[in-house]
Amino acid sequence: GCCWWGRGVIQTTGVCNFGMLNYYLGKRAADEGRDSRYPHIDFCKDPGAVCSREDHPELKWIAGMFYWIRSLQTYDEGWSYIDNLKSFVLGGMKDDSFIDAVSGIVN
Repeated sequence: GCCWWGRGVIQTTGVCNFGMLNYYLGKRAADEGRDSRYPHIDFCKDPGAVCSREDHPELKWIAGMFYWIRSLQTYDEGWSYIDNLKSFVLGGMKDDSFIDAVSGIVN
C-alpha cells in the first residue's frame, strides 16, 4: 500500500501535495495535454518516486522547490513571506527571526 509520509528535501506530504506535483509535473499533466517534466511518473500512485527513482535523482529537490514556490513564497496569512524577506535582506540579515518564521511555516 501507499503511505503519504514526507519525502524529499522539504518532506512533501499528503495526497494534495502529491496531487499538485502530479498535476503540474507528472503523468496527469501529460495525460491532459500539458507539458510535463515527468510524463511517465504518477506521483499519486507512486509517491515514493520522489526519493526512489534512480533515473531522476533530482526529484528530491524538484519536489522541495515545488513546495517552496507553491506554499511558502505565496504565504500571506497575517505574515507575508515576500514583505518579510525584503525587510530581512534590507536589514542586513542580522537576526534569526525571519529564518525562524519561515521554518515555522514549512514545518
